[in-house]
Amino acid sequence: MSATNAGGVLRGFRRPFVWVAIWAVMVAGVVAGSLLPPSTLPTPMFDGVDKLQHLLGYFALSLYAVMLFARQRGQALAAAGLVLLGIGLEVAQAALTAGRQADLVDAACNAAGVVLALPLASTRAAGLLQRLDQRLR
Repeated sequence: MSATNAGGVLRGFRRPFVWVAIWAVMVAGVVAGSLLPPSTLPTPMFDGVDKLQHLLGYFALSLYAVMLFARQRGQALAAAGLVLLGIGLEVAQAALTAGRQADLVDAACNAAGVVLALPLASTRAAGLLQRLDQRLR
């Protein structure tokens, strides 16, 4: 059975709920990881690895959004939301956690990761989830 989405917000998936749910779990994982006490996190392998994690984590969230949303408007709104999420989580770390603090460089790395994924919307990579969705029975 083929699912249509209202207004063409998502790409043409047979299972849109599954792909949106996966993205939501990814976002929830970033939120949880950002607010966990530092003592529960693995010891960094080298100085600055957290900046790389921020960049790659938000790159992955943004790339997934590029593969999920059909139009540039949806991709741009997702990107803006992710940048705001990154800023909000930095503020939340300072306000709601002990042992964590807001870091402007972390927020910049988050935003950079988001922006770096956006050009992939015009490549074959943007259709990867659709191709996977079609192969699954």
